[in-house]
This record gives sequence, structure tokens and C-alpha cells, in this order.
Amino acid sequence: MPDIPPEQSLIEYPSAFPIKVMGPHVEGYVEAITAVALHFDPGFDPATIEHRPSSSGKYLGLTITITATSREQLDELYRTLSTHPMVKIVL
Repeated sequence: MPDIPPEQSLIEYPSAFPIKVMGPHVEGYVEAITAVALHFDPGFDPATIEHRPSSSGKYLGLTITITATSREQLDELYRTLSTHPMVKIVL
């Protein structure tokens, strides 16, 4: 994938960037996603995570808002979340 010049990016860096993550509503899920967020954004505040349980309660949707510093950071964060064993969907 070719690099996108900063002047053609739709995102200004740094900026607050929300990411929705869906996974099982089980113990350890929120902590696992928090650990990933902190790895990519050491200033991430876990208290800002929004929780949305599914109607059946089987799944939990989380919105994490990280400070995006580059396209590379976001790409790697999406890759890490998408391949995480507890994650079903990343938007």
C-alpha cells in the first residue's frame, strides 16, 4: 500500500480518533482492549471507554478514543485489534 502524503490525508495528526471494537462479553475483554490501546497511545485513559452490550448480552461493543499520531500507528492498531483472539469486529 503506497504512503499517503500528509497533505492528502483526511486526518490531521495528532487527533482524537474513536475506534469501535466488538467482542465477547467476558471477563478480561475490556482489560485486553485497554492494554492494546495503551500500547499504541500511552496517554490513553481507560475511563473514557464507552461500553455497549448487545441485546442478548453475549457481546460487548467498546469505543476507544486514542490520540492518533500517524497513519502507520492507526494501521498497526487496526491490524493488532483485528487479529486479537477476543475481537470479532473492528470499525
